[in-house]
Amino acid sequence: MSEALPTKSDIQAATKKLVIAISSRALFDLSESHRIYEEQGLDAYQQYQIAHENEPLQPGSAFNLVRKLLNLNNLLKSQRVEVILLSRNSADTGLRVFNSIEHYKLPITRAAFSGGSSPYRYISAFESQLFLSLDGSDVRQALELGIAAATILPSAGNSGRDDDLRFAFDGDAVLFSDESERIYKTQGLEAFAQNEKLSANQPLSGGPFKPFLAALQQLQLEFPPGEAPIRTCLVTARSAPAHERVVRTLRAWNIRIDESLFLGGMDKGVFLKAFEADVFFDDQEGHCDSARQHVATGHVPHGVANDLAFMKLKQKK
Repeated sequence: MSEALPTKSDIQAATKKLVIAISSRALFDLSESHRIYEEQGLDAYQQYQIAHENEPLQPGSAFNLVRKLLNLNNLLKSQRVEVILLSRNSADTGLRVFNSIEHYKLPITRAAFSGGSSPYRYISAFESQLFLSLDGSDVRQALELGIAAATILPSAGNSGRDDDLRFAFDGDAVLFSDESERIYKTQGLEAFAQNEKLSANQPLSGGPFKPFLAALQQLQLEFPPGEAPIRTCLVTARSAPAHERVVRTLRAWNIRIDESLFLGGMDKGVFLKAFEADVFFDDQEGHCDSARQHVATGHVPHGVANDLAFMKLKQKK
């Protein structure tokens, strides 16, 4: 089997610092001010934010994940991770956000306040490898730019233990392309299984989160063997014999996953809780609904499952 050559994005991910772009609503709980905006309009929202700009915001869904990512710089004694704030606020109304960043002593110094328009266009300019937001349309735009992105969902779960970082990923349409999932969705399970058996030695193409996973592995390698505070896990609905192509694909990419769970359709949530994931990324809303009962979860609106869901939504309208 010929090994897949590293892509330009893979090489960039492995040689540059890890840059994460995050929306202000994913970092902090802005639900009250967002409610005022929806119910009373922009002027009322601006007045509310200015009146409360010295009151620290409560942590949002991705706060603990960001805190742990930034702590890697302390552990490595090097600026290997940077978090960029992206916000639809103006700089004026965004002052409360920066005051909250200072309150929690988060080393975030770069930001883009887009004054009501979508800030997604600045993601590439900041050379971000991951974008987290509560706005699904911004996330889809980022994915179209070739950047790993996810919509952070409200979650009942807590972050994993201590300061260790635990990332969990779905396989098809997240780490891998959706080429096999398209067969499953359009032709059924039997055709999918047959295709995976015949293609076991043919590596899958990379999905939107492949470069991000490569960047995480690079950070892992900067710690002494066995001491990396980062752990990765593949959590997939695949089962044997469809697992073989996944294993051979990761081997061809020269990317190592610490743990792999081939669940054969079992509910993912309880396994993610056992893994103590800080965040889980999946393309299918049903799996995300299960996962977010236990851990922080990001929906990746990419691939055939989301294409079909969007088509159904259009037909209903």
